[in-house]
Amino acid sequence: MLVLSLLLAILIGCATAPETGRRQVLLIDTAEEARMGLQAFQQIKQQQTISKNQRANAQLQAVGKRIASVVNMPNASWEFVLFEADEPNAFALPGGKIGVNTGILPITKNEAGLATVLAHEIAHVTARHGAERLSHGMLVQLGGTALSGALGGQAAATRDVVMQAYGIGSQLGVMLPYSRMQEYEADRIGLLYMARAGFDPREATGFWERFQDYNRSRGGGRTPEFLSTHPVDRSRIEQLQGLMPQAMAEYERFRR
Repeated sequence: MLVLSLLLAILIGCATAPETGRRQVLLIDTAEEARMGLQAFQQIKQQQTISKNQRANAQLQAVGKRIASVVNMPNASWEFVLFEADEPNAFALPGGKIGVNTGILPITKNEAGLATVLAHEIAHVTARHGAERLSHGMLVQLGGTALSGALGGQAAATRDVVMQAYGIGSQLGVMLPYSRMQEYEADRIGLLYMARAGFDPREATGFWERFQDYNRSRGGGRTPEFLSTHPVDRSRIEQLQGLMPQAMAEYERFRR
């Protein structure tokens, strides 16, 4: 019965990612997804210090809204918030909630660098990556439950070994690769968004090269890619360079 439910969920939940056409399994509807995103963002705003830097906030709003204007997501409630935090990070939540740490601004350096970050995060929203991760987690949990039931007649030690192997295999073989794939996809979609919004896409490689230098200066970037949720900086720079002709064509087209 669980196997049948698993197959039915996959068939019902099929969707297509924007720009790339990649098939997705989404088991959460957009209204519920947006509700969860709003709730989580409200909690973060209560727990974290919001920056009062007027110049940085003005730039964030201007760049964010400019990119959002070229995105086909009419029901999104876009909100861009700058948090006082040293870690160079940004994040996206379903429904259009984008958070940016002040610590990333010395690396973005300019509007185009910030556009690289925001377009990437906006792409996570439009591609519904948060809902996709939750859906895959649900499927992995269902698979584990089915496997546990199938092993019911086995000795406890055997069940423990098999379930442990399943957990490790799911993480390395399913969850981590999907997370990296979403990062690559957000880079790809985001590059097109920033180009259509009038930001030179060539600046994206400059940002990631600066980010790579930042990581190296702090001893980062040593985790093997297959054990990481994010691609290594060099890999994503190489992908961006390969996508640049398409992005430049969009940039020139939307400038006219």
